Amino acid sequence: MVLLIQCKDRVGLVAAISAVLATRNLNIVSMREHVDVQANVFFTRIVSAQETEVQELQQQLQAVLPADASISINPEPQKKIVLLVTKEYHCLSDILIRHHFSTLGATVQAVIGNHAVLQNICERFDVPFHFISHENKSKETFEQELMQQINAYTFDYIILAKFMRILSPSFVQQFALKIINIHHSFLPAFIGASPYRQAHSRGVKMIGATAHYVTNDLDEGPIIEQQSIPVNHTFGIEDMIKAGKEIEKAVLAKALKLLFEDRVFVYQNKTIVFEY
Repeated sequence: MVLLIQCKDRVGLVAAISAVLATRNLNIVSMREHVDVQANVFFTRIVSAQETEVQELQQQLQAVLPADASISINPEPQKKIVLLVTKEYHCLSDILIRHHFSTLGATVQAVIGNHAVLQNICERFDVPFHFISHENKSKETFEQELMQQINAYTFDYIILAKFMRILSPSFVQQFALKIINIHHSFLPAFIGASPYRQAHSRGVKMIGATAHYVTNDLDEGPIIEQQSIPVNHTFGIEDMIKAGKEIEKAVLAKALKLLFEDRVFVYQNKTIVFEY
């Protein structure tokens, strides 16, 4: 059983939480906590070896915690996700392989693409694919069709697996803190088209990727995971693109693992991530 708690900090919170769990004979096998001193906010992720009646435990915890406390008990161990794609296959194929071999930590409900290019690979893995074209449509019409198809499924997160369309604030607001994106660099950098061509022309010595929540501010949402790899003058544009795709897959996979294991808290525009 996993417990996630976020509230104002005060003396004795850990003792109070532990005492409640002890009264229900729940053994703590893992407990991580963090205090944002400037904001005076307490975060903790607790794993118990046993399960219990959720509503009663919630009430007991609420009674000993500050009034603003956010408590999530026993989140679904197997998350559900919907993927949005365009034409690039590397992130999608990595997710589908992990899903096929039950190592993803989530179930892929469906893949939705604004091009039909990736339909075949989804069919090979027996995952539903829906083609919704953006061409000859207003942004509003396209997003309404997209939203309607997404809402046909039950899901925890929407993953933009190289979905190359900018979503409107109204769309993002409908799925607040449920949309995850993978970006081709440490944000913000090399904005716009052909990022690896830009990186190559600048002679960069390191490239990276960033997985983050999507917010109304383009590419400025809370960051979940970042990684980088070294490159040098021997890398051509194709070499850099290949290296970039590899690190995008790795960063997205790591970010999804953290999310699916309920290790990420969002506070203001940053995250607290309990990796272990």
